[in-house]
Amino acid sequence: MAVKILSVDDEMDLELLLTQYFRRKIRKGEYEFLFAHNGLEALTMLMKHPDVEIILSDINMPEMDGLTLLAKVNEMRNPALKCIMVSAYGDMGNIRQAMNNGAFDFATKPIDLDDLSVTIEKAIEQISYVHEMQKEHNQLESLKGDLAVASEIQQAILPRVFPPFPEDADQLDIAASMTPAKDVGGDFYDFFRIDDDRIGFVIADVSGKGIPAAIFMAVSRTLIRATGIKGGSPAECITYSNSLLAAESVDCMFVTVFYGIYHLKTGEITYCNAGHNPPYILKKNGEVVALPISKDPIAGAIDGIEYHDEHTQLEKGETILLFTDGVTEAMNTSFEEFGCDRLVDTLEEVTLHNCQQIIDVVKADVAAFAGEAEQSDDITVLALKRIGS
Repeated sequence: MAVKILSVDDEMDLELLLTQYFRRKIRKGEYEFLFAHNGLEALTMLMKHPDVEIILSDINMPEMDGLTLLAKVNEMRNPALKCIMVSAYGDMGNIRQAMNNGAFDFATKPIDLDDLSVTIEKAIEQISYVHEMQKEHNQLESLKGDLAVASEIQQAILPRVFPPFPEDADQLDIAASMTPAKDVGGDFYDFFRIDDDRIGFVIADVSGKGIPAAIFMAVSRTLIRATGIKGGSPAECITYSNSLLAAESVDCMFVTVFYGIYHLKTGEITYCNAGHNPPYILKKNGEVVALPISKDPIAGAIDGIEYHDEHTQLEKGETILLFTDGVTEAMNTSFEEFGCDRLVDTLEEVTLHNCQQIIDVVKADVAAFAGEAEQSDDITVLALKRIGS
């Protein structure tokens, strides 16, 4: 498209001079000239032609001079609209004022058209740069909006109604929280009823950050839930999920997963730990005990792996706490990690609390430790407590 140039000058011969000198660019459709004879006419012309990108304006004109026109143009706040001011060589005071007030460049009368041509080309380069920046800004704003929606969707697919199983509130307390480091995260938690006596619960941490991790998170969560709800053992669920994830993995993405099945009547937990942080058992006497470190690898990286079931027991009043490494690897401004020792110290003070209280205290202690340091990883915690004394 032609670059529209508005010439504002009360000298009529300038119109002929410009159209003659730039005739080739006009014929090729590179330039299109519009003409006004004072500032008021120029403003009217700008209303009719909002796509004008260069104003070539005399300073000394009747009705509205060039400096006033420049002030009006500045009020439009259009960074792609460039003003080139024109005045007599001896009028350097006004020229300097115009430049101080935001004019792009200036030319002196009598106009050197070769020099003016170079100035116009320079203005066009700047205009093209502004348009490119505006395009990128609009793309970023669009992406920001998409990320906000994606964050809402991601949070919506995670269970958020507590207690999730009110019919079993006399036997089971469960709560969870996920705080992403970015707009969207790669951590997730889940829990679901398998049958009258069994509750499945999951915590996982996808490799990477941002949108790729969020997509892999959604796929992993859906696959594990759809497989686990059929009632097979945790090892069978993770083995099957791993084979599908590994077959479709992009950029070597993987996920660490702890999937457990809680038996309501007995308090037994059958679980499979695919490379995830060992959970802690919070005993009624204030003791905090870690489950054994997993011998099974991460999921989604290598096909053909057979995962294994493990067992643990929750006595009445005990809690199992699951977490992602965003908790223990949270850093403060001195680049110190929160660490497992601090987490255990925190948990030893809350062994008799309900699940939501335990999660709230853990998150508060991590936040207090990190202080002003930026959150570098998703922070996800899940707690399950066997009710009873």
